[in-house]
Amino acid sequence: MDLKLKDKTALVTGASVGIGRAIAMGLAAEGVQLAITARREDKLVELSQEIVRIGGKKPHLIVQDMYAEDAAQQLSKVAIKAMGGVDILINNAGGSRSFKDLHVSEEQWQEAITLNFHRPRQIADALIDQMIANAWGRIINITGKSEPEHVNGAFCAKAGMHSWAKGLSRMVGKNGITVNCIPPGRIHSEQIFKNYSPEYRQLQSDNEIPVGRYGEPEELADLVTFLASPRASYISGAVIPVDGGLRKYQF
Repeated sequence: MDLKLKDKTALVTGASVGIGRAIAMGLAAEGVQLAITARREDKLVELSQEIVRIGGKKPHLIVQDMYAEDAAQQLSKVAIKAMGGVDILINNAGGSRSFKDLHVSEEQWQEAITLNFHRPRQIADALIDQMIANAWGRIINITGKSEPEHVNGAFCAKAGMHSWAKGLSRMVGKNGITVNCIPPGRIHSEQIFKNYSPEYRQLQSDNEIPVGRYGEPEELADLVTFLASPRASYISGAVIPVDGGLRKYQF
């Protein structure tokens, strides 16, 4: 299937490893011109070399700390200057912030909300006017689950992302722009390997995940690539889990 993405541009945050890297590779394989951003320059260089190796267009590299107050403005400015515009925004940068203590500091809350809600919202806000001017755009947010076992600052922020994305989708749909969210399930990544032992991963695969295994980043990236394409023009305001059936909610 031709996804009709060869003339499109995309900004992918958190692109250096795992899900973000797989998304960048998937879009590049379809001919998308990329700007990729993360904190680790060496990982971005490795990804750029791999994209070129598979025949993709050489991406523009943006080393950016998402906690910097001007991160959204800098990313949008550099990406637009480098590519002439941004058709597709992939908000992937983020990270779990598990608060297992009953009381945590306001600084911890601000850090979690800044990374997982304010920055992706601000980047979208910085890019939305040029998408409206072009009468076309895609905003895809990699979010999080809605079944927290305890307070997790990232999950709270991601719930805010779901609400924000739904509202935004209703405001810009007539401008040819779609806005969607993808909460991953257990997808192999640095964070998964760091936080969960092989024994726990096998136990969960056997007892909690209906398809019987953890997912691969490429399996989520395939959905992102489709949603980013003109062929997904009637999918907007959706929250679509990629979790092997792990979540128990109906919708």
